[in-house]
Amino acid sequence: LSRALARFVAEPSDGPRRILEVGPGTGAVTRQIAPAMRGSDKLDLVELNDGFVRSLREQLETCPVLAPKADRIRVLHCRLEDLPRDTRYDVIVSGLPLNNFSVTEVDAILRILKDLAQEGAVLSFFEYIGIRKLKALVTGAEERVRLRGIGELLHQLLGEREIRREAVWRNVPPAWVHHVKLA
Repeated sequence: LSRALARFVAEPSDGPRRILEVGPGTGAVTRQIAPAMRGSDKLDLVELNDGFVRSLREQLETCPVLAPKADRIRVLHCRLEDLPRDTRYDVIVSGLPLNNFSVTEVDAILRILKDLAQEGAVLSFFEYIGIRKLKALVTGAEERVRLRGIGELLHQLLGEREIRREAVWRNVPPAWVHHVKLA
């Protein structure tokens, strides 16, 4: 799953890129992104959880994959909504569990990511295969409405902009990784 999410970081580019990872958590995807970074690429990690922030900062000093590039990686301890809008990103990788948020929150997250995207930027994100359908079978009406709303937002985004979708069957649970041109 981590390799698939980092796929577009490894794509060739004409110059230095700004890379954003939203919700890096323990850094599993970050450790796939870092080796794919080229000479002057820069990576911003946006994480809200205090423990994950501490772990990521420690890994920048001690992890053999991250430490050599620590001078080009920033850990930003904030909500995505609080990230300054003055930087545009060429590649955005999201580890946010979109199916866990409200429809309004998912809509806001997608709008912010579009605002942060440089022309031609690619967003990569994942969702567990069939999770909305499965949850809808065992939940109440209000939850089904929420899940349907999220599905509609993602369907609209993917229908207009998806450039690649990968099934990661060896992940537990299996997941789709969506790659979307944002701008």
